[in-house]
Amino acid sequence: MIDDFKKYIRDNDLTAEGDKILLTVSGGIDSMVMTHMFIESGYETGIAHCNFSLRDEESDLDEELVSDFAHDHNIPFFSVRFDTKKYAAAKGISIQMAARELRYEWFEEIRSGNGYKSIAVAHNLNDNIETLIINLTRGTGLAGLAGIRSKNNYIIRPLLFATRDRITEYCTAHGIRYREDRSNADTKYTRNKIRHSVIPVLKEINPSIESTLNETADRFSDINDIVNEYITRLRGKISEQKGGHLFYNINSLKKYLHNRAVIFELFRNFGITSVRINDLIKVINGNTGARLFTESHRILKNRNELIVSQEPEAEVEPVNIENIDELATAPGIVSAFYADITDTFEIPSDPSVACLDASRITFPLVIRKWKPGDYFIPLGMNQKKKLSDYFIDNKYSILEKENKMILECKGSITWIVGDRIDNRFKITRHTKRALIINSRIKELVIKPLK
Repeated sequence: MIDDFKKYIRDNDLTAEGDKILLTVSGGIDSMVMTHMFIESGYETGIAHCNFSLRDEESDLDEELVSDFAHDHNIPFFSVRFDTKKYAAAKGISIQMAARELRYEWFEEIRSGNGYKSIAVAHNLNDNIETLIINLTRGTGLAGLAGIRSKNNYIIRPLLFATRDRITEYCTAHGIRYREDRSNADTKYTRNKIRHSVIPVLKEINPSIESTLNETADRFSDINDIVNEYITRLRGKISEQKGGHLFYNINSLKKYLHNRAVIFELFRNFGITSVRINDLIKVINGNTGARLFTESHRILKNRNELIVSQEPEAEVEPVNIENIDELATAPGIVSAFYADITDTFEIPSDPSVACLDASRITFPLVIRKWKPGDYFIPLGMNQKKKLSDYFIDNKYSILEKENKMILECKGSITWIVGDRIDNRFKITRHTKRALIINSRIKELVIKPLK
């Protein structure tokens, strides 16, 4: 089996000669066998162990076994103890998901901070086919049918070639100590139910079901690579990344509505599942303002665009600004300063710069999100205008309106930040001092005062 181990690593380009490998070792049979084979193969390794504090004394005994093994073999040992239940409750996620997030974040810290090239995880062939069946049962795209990848960035899985039976045989032959997690036998967990109830039935139909399903997953993985390449090219043609958001052209999207597989692959990374395809299509065919929320993203229709963005953050609270120093570091502002009005003074023409009559500005100021009912007197006009109407007239997108901030002085809107000032605060021939506020870093475009 050790020869197959080395061959699998070579064939899948998991490591290179001289690479230091961080081994993630729980104390279970898979990770202990993986560690033994890395040592036998002559790799320079380190061992990382997570104690998730979920099984009381058993968790401590797991850690003790792994620590002793590392010490006996003179291997660097890293360990950490997590309050997994507290973390899961705080984030509103399952214990399993919490453990996954905690361990992989910590593994990467250890890897990058100690010169390790890769992080080795002890998933085996049976884990791969169990994952395939789980995904198939729940509903999935090609990525789910492709199973577990042997390499994903810094994560490598050098045991994916080996069945659980082969690992057990190797463990017995070499007298490797390990600890059994009793929860592995509990069929209340989906994976265990598949392992202990489903796979045995499938083996009655096909005694080689493990290798058959593994080969099937490999084929799906190759097909998935082809599909990903096509989807990446297509996304590049019909969408554009701007300001942290992805904008799809609606007319281009509608050409693919007949093929739900294409729509699914275009949007699956944004939380769209197979059961939500109909909801997504309704948004694409809907009116401006139609929207769909997934667990991670918001998908919004605006005119002839479909805008994909991260789920909006909590509402921004108004910020009180007591002086010019605080103004210079306020949200959306990069600088603020006073300037005396002289014969050579010039007014910036860039809308990202507000040039205000300092005598009309009284602190404290407020920066806040605009709200319905807000109005101002646009520069150059002498009558009030609702911000909502101003946004419509200037063809603001829904996304732009949602994120627009305003600067307020004594209850009056002074500036739509990055856009237009209120006429009541403009520079006049009687102005002696200006307050200049810049909402983005760029060279100012200016024009003479008239």
